[in-house]
Amino acid sequence: MTAYRYFVSSEFRCSHCNENHIKPEFIHRLDELRDLCGFPFVVNSGYRCKEHPSEATKEFPGQHFFGCAADIKVRNGSERRRLVDCALELDFKGIGVANSFVHVDDRDGHPVMWTY
Repeated sequence: MTAYRYFVSSEFRCSHCNENHIKPEFIHRLDELRDLCGFPFVVNSGYRCKEHPSEATKEFPGQHFFGCAADIKVRNGSERRRLVDCALELDFKGIGVANSFVHVDDRDGHPVMWTY
């Protein structure tokens, strides 16, 4: 069993099927992100199975399915900005910005950023 500083692996279970295939190295990266941000945060969504409603509509599975993505709850614009700045500093490859959360992932390929 792997120890993490701020998270437990059960936080990353699929809300649809309760399975959990999140990559331990990704959780360690989130620990680094949490350290750098300097404030606690909640993971709204981690691993998602192919049948999860957010994945089932996609042509190809997303990064959550591959166990290397998380949606992190933010409470305000300051947290949102700090989270994005820190994710960029730590070279997360995918960053999606929404009003209430920031998506981060460790996808292969070129870095991308988007809004919801």
